[in-house]
Amino acid sequence: MAIIKKFELASLEPICDILGDTNTGLTGYQISKYLSECDIYDPKLNSTKRKKLYDALELKQNNDRCSNNIISFIQHVMKPSRYFNNQEWFQEIRKQLNFVLSFEGLELEETGLIRQIIATKTLSEAEERAHQLRKTLIDRKIHNDVLLFCKAELLVDNYFHAVFEATKSIAEKIRIKTGLTNDGSDLVVQAFSFKDKVPYLALNSLQTESEKSEQRGFSNLLIGIFGTFRNTTAHAPKITWRIDEQDALDILSTISLIHRKLDKTIEAKKMYEGKL
Repeated sequence: MAIIKKFELASLEPICDILGDTNTGLTGYQISKYLSECDIYDPKLNSTKRKKLYDALELKQNNDRCSNNIISFIQHVMKPSRYFNNQEWFQEIRKQLNFVLSFEGLELEETGLIRQIIATKTLSEAEERAHQLRKTLIDRKIHNDVLLFCKAELLVDNYFHAVFEATKSIAEKIRIKTGLTNDGSDLVVQAFSFKDKVPYLALNSLQTESEKSEQRGFSNLLIGIFGTFRNTTAHAPKITWRIDEQDALDILSTISLIHRKLDKTIEAKKMYEGKL
């Protein structure tokens, strides 16, 4: 790992407050255990959990003159496998940590690894970005289901998460309308395929070649959206897959069109059950 500058104390303190919170943070035993496992000396100057953690981490980064071992400590604490039976805690603490880490140009991913991102500069930056994106999309008369994903917490560093979550909403709507449990291209094929069977969802009556072509084309569009945006954003770190405002507007507009089409689909499978 490259040398990463020391955390501002204004960032280190809330990180310790999150991890050492009386009600929702780590236990005193866990803090001592994880510090020891990461070879971080505990000066034992304070008795409270958050102060104990702050003293140890501040001393470590001052001695190292960088934050690398602090980052390693957070990654050690936030290993996803530790929380197989407490996933809600992991996601909530990860969200809180990421708000603070964003000011240091860092993000804790779901893998438990910390990646570099474009740093947030002000508390209002994400709110302003979300407001502007939402206003532009409203002017475009975007579908309401897409507007749900233009939230400040999804735009702390860039538009990556807004696009990722919006593409997930397509699959969720298909599952709700069909009762299927698949995802991605498998879900699309199962929901819209009509060869020798009644599809779960149909854009039209599928009587003419033109109507059948529209159904195939829409199915291919959905598969393309998942392959181009959802699968890419799911597997590529944001630092290597940039989405600027114009990209986000265009992608979200396409997703809006898809939602409008899905709203109008015929639930053919349910309609013809028991009649064939």
